[in-house]
Amino acid sequence: MIKNYLKIAWRNLLKERQFTLLNLIGLSTGLACTLLIYLWVNDELHVDKYNEKDDRMYQIMANHKSEDGIKTIQHTAGPLATSLAAEFPEVENAVTVLPASWFSDKGTVTFNDTHLKAGGQFVGRDYFNVFSCPVIDGDAKSLFRDNQTVGISYALALKLFHTTDNIIGKTIKWEHGEFGGMYNIGLIFKENPANATEHFDLLFNFDLYVAKREGMKSWSNSDPNTYVILRQEADSEGFNTKIKAFLTTKDKGTDITLLAVKFSDKYLHGHFENGVQAGGRITYVRLFSIIALFILIIACINFMNLSTAKASGRMKEVGIKKAIGAKRGSLVAQYLGESVMMAFLALFVAIALVFLLLPQFNQVTGKNIILDFDIKMVASALVITLVTGLIAGSYPAFYLSGFNTISVLKGAFKTSVSELWLRKGLVVFQFTISVIFIVSVLVVYRQIKFIQAKNLGYSRDNIIHFEIPMSMDSASLKRSEAFVGQLKELPGVKNVSSYYHDLTGSHGAISDMQWPGKQPGKNVDFANLEVGYNFIETAGMQLKEGRSFSQNSNSQKEIVFNEAAIKSMGLKDPVGKTVKFWDQKRQIVGVVKDFNFESLYEKVKPCFFQTYPVMPNIMVKMQAGTETQTIARVKQTFADFHKGNVFEYQFLDENYNALYASEQRIGILSQYFAGLAILISCLGLFGLAAFTAQRRQKEIGIRKVVGATIQDVTMLLSVDFLKLVMIAMIIAFPLIGWAMNRWLQGFAYHAEIGINVFLISAVSICTLALVTVGYQAIKAAVMDPVKSLKSE
Repeated sequence: MIKNYLKIAWRNLLKERQFTLLNLIGLSTGLACTLLIYLWVNDELHVDKYNEKDDRMYQIMANHKSEDGIKTIQHTAGPLATSLAAEFPEVENAVTVLPASWFSDKGTVTFNDTHLKAGGQFVGRDYFNVFSCPVIDGDAKSLFRDNQTVGISYALALKLFHTTDNIIGKTIKWEHGEFGGMYNIGLIFKENPANATEHFDLLFNFDLYVAKREGMKSWSNSDPNTYVILRQEADSEGFNTKIKAFLTTKDKGTDITLLAVKFSDKYLHGHFENGVQAGGRITYVRLFSIIALFILIIACINFMNLSTAKASGRMKEVGIKKAIGAKRGSLVAQYLGESVMMAFLALFVAIALVFLLLPQFNQVTGKNIILDFDIKMVASALVITLVTGLIAGSYPAFYLSGFNTISVLKGAFKTSVSELWLRKGLVVFQFTISVIFIVSVLVVYRQIKFIQAKNLGYSRDNIIHFEIPMSMDSASLKRSEAFVGQLKELPGVKNVSSYYHDLTGSHGAISDMQWPGKQPGKNVDFANLEVGYNFIETAGMQLKEGRSFSQNSNSQKEIVFNEAAIKSMGLKDPVGKTVKFWDQKRQIVGVVKDFNFESLYEKVKPCFFQTYPVMPNIMVKMQAGTETQTIARVKQTFADFHKGNVFEYQFLDENYNALYASEQRIGILSQYFAGLAILISCLGLFGLAAFTAQRRQKEIGIRKVVGATIQDVTMLLSVDFLKLVMIAMIIAFPLIGWAMNRWLQGFAYHAEIGINVFLISAVSICTLALVTVGYQAIKAAVMDPVKSLKSE
């Protein structure tokens, strides 16, 4: 019986080649999209899940109160980990980590004549008890015996020594600001997996950082990250309650509260509102899961419409089978079998498409996903395909098997009104989703353009930045100042400065500043931007009042605030007044107009500049049109001053755009998926148009006999479908307008949706519908009326 069904199914597929091809395109495209999204979602769900104690691993976050509400940051006080481990029995292990990403640039590691850029992070003594970082060679404890021992990754060891044998105890040179020096290799570790958020090449003892930056001993600093492993029996909610006000026991004047969040959840749930986790990238995971579902449903709808469009050709087959005793159940099984067979044919095509598209997909998503046919993957693909086949074939199977035997054999079968409306309803659903995709793509595109064109309050055009090897001793400082002076003399260079952090979100923070007239208990979180001479001028910032820094020894006693800081402090006539922090007094010499030094998700925060003669990160403003020649001159000057070191530069606007890499990738993916959804929807419309033209064949013949033109017949058929598209737009526009408005509200600065977005969407979808329907309408209109009116 089953063999018979398969033979009949295969013959029907071969007999109706155009029908088979259209169904195959629709289903395989839908399945390919679903598989790609499945791979992406699966990868997202496994980010940072590599730690053995993942279920008990938490990161301590800090909630800072401000006039705009509570801001949650991941940077905490240096002594926090040690105190938590000592004072809370729930804590099994705790560690302080200053991650590689905290630094704006990588350092240079050298062995003999090999010079490589590498990222290093500073870790506390319990690092290997908290993070799963396998040691390949050496002893993890050796890293913490002194400050001159370093751990290097397996990959870095191969690059430096071309082997991992007998390199424990060898000495390498590390150049990274004041942390530069000669270090002995104490261990080789296996680098983090690709789906980890933090990647690094070297591990240093956190005590080294404390020795260079004694401010880390203070409870008022907020630079490193703190991670804890809770004991098996510990209650995370109870622990959160206990640590909330812990900082007040160490720093009486603070209003910062603590919050422990699951470490591996932070990647997907990294957005906080008023101190509470409120989503994040999980929104995109859910969004694309829904998109995959809708695309698959659209593909199934296509199959239904195309199958019912061809149903009249199989009416007599159904009638004869029923007449000789076939039960409806067996017919349903046969037709479901045909659709499942089609689905599995589509699966093979989809897998081929995924293989072809995966490199491009990885490039767009910034991932390294592979199509690994493990049990989970195979099982998921088979289940998805089987369900797709059953859903796609369900309506045609019950529709065909439900034909009345006598009516079919007499040729008197007529389509019911409910069946007609169901098919039209399915098309409306398809185009509602298509309209939603089109509007979404346009809004995301408009917001990305808004971000790229936004006046940030500083210039990011024609500016490169790079790191120089320097330490804080006088000889190194003089050499670095000479280097900056030499750069200023180069043709094509307009200005040069330096800085410690960057202008795209990485910066220090201070909350214990004192100023004249400060109200008791009032705290303001200031972003601390440490810069070199001429930074304000090089970045093209505008002064609202006062002046920039003087270029002499007095400059380190001066400070410049932004407008938001002066407003938060409530200072009148600020220039000339004195503020105090870190037991140092500084005089306000200027106020710059507000500028965006974080992403546009955030409002401009209070910040200040403090200056030093030169910092490790160099910023060069170039004359427009001379970039290539100027960069070559800068590179040569770098080589003259820093022989053997690697020159790697980036454009400032690239760093800014990197803040919105996720949004740009989502925008590109949305375009692709929207295009595919529209393509599949048009196939469905094509199927319904064919069905309608076939059903109205005699009506069209009669109209032509009494004088209707081809244009009249084409318009007659097209208007009906345009009505369906109009209904789809009426449903879609309010829904997607509301959803995209909510998405835009996540940005502190955003574009407006505008009526033209909906007009462009309406024109686009109507044009596509007319082109799709037009083919079938014209085909029906030009048919010889004699053939149309001939009895079957």
